[in-house]
Amino acid sequence: MPDILTITLSPAVDLATSVEKVVAGPKLYCRTPRIDPGGGGVNVARAIRKLGGQATALLTAGGARGDQLLELLAAEGVPTRPVRTHCETRQSFAVTDEESGAQYRFSVPGEILSVEEAALLLSEISGAVTRDSLAILSGGVAPGLGDDFPARIQAAIAPLTDRLIVDTSKAPLARLMAKPVAPLFLLRVDQKEAAKAAHHPMETIEDSLAFASDLVARGVAKSVVTGRGAEGSIMVTEDARVLCQAPRVRVQSKIGAGDAFVGAMTLAISRGDHMDQALRWGVAAASATVGTKGTALCSADEARALFEACTTRFL
Repeated sequence: MPDILTITLSPAVDLATSVEKVVAGPKLYCRTPRIDPGGGGVNVARAIRKLGGQATALLTAGGARGDQLLELLAAEGVPTRPVRTHCETRQSFAVTDEESGAQYRFSVPGEILSVEEAALLLSEISGAVTRDSLAILSGGVAPGLGDDFPARIQAAIAPLTDRLIVDTSKAPLARLMAKPVAPLFLLRVDQKEAAKAAHHPMETIEDSLAFASDLVARGVAKSVVTGRGAEGSIMVTEDARVLCQAPRVRVQSKIGAGDAFVGAMTLAISRGDHMDQALRWGVAAASATVGTKGTALCSADEARALFEACTTRFL
């Protein structure tokens, strides 16, 4: 099996708690919080570990909170390659209203990284991949790195591997889609980001297929995956269009569902599974994650059970 490296440019320590009811004004007394390591690639590596695989998490870490983040990952058995920065690792938190079940999620921005730290990150990333590694860039791009940083990562690791999986958002994602240099191995775009890029809602499965097909045709990525909410996820490659649906589950928390999807799909690819089966594993892990509380992510048993219940069809 090839090595798996996850890359997190803006990790966080995640807190998840709940109150009887979220109202403005009075002091709200929260339940004891759950504290977990967080950020896109961090959660991908955690999900892979929970599913029985192993990935090394390369991440920025700074200050006392950066130390806490690394301790939390060590407690879960996730190998790390920390890149030390001058700024404190950020924090994110989620509060669930127990009366309504609504979840309120807050993401605190990170500090600006320097030009020197950007260069160090690229050097550490290129030094961490091995020949034919599966590298996963997941989550936001830290302030100061620039919207072109994903493309710079792709160029830095190109001498060893062209298997870069990207799941990012906002301006860095828009730049990747608008100015592809070489096709990514896989690009995941959520439904909201797809609608924003296409300048119209993704109202139908055909809308999502057309959007993903255009990205593949323009050389943005060899495979494109995008979600359809309760309808499942679609994947478009150069020679296939696939829809995978999962059974309905009771939603408790959506935190980390996309990361669990990417982790499970990548782990399946590393085992040599066909892409349609890898998509099925991704959908199963994401569904298992939304059924857990706070930032807990999926369990292997629940993901396996949901994998058997998923349906996949070629379009």
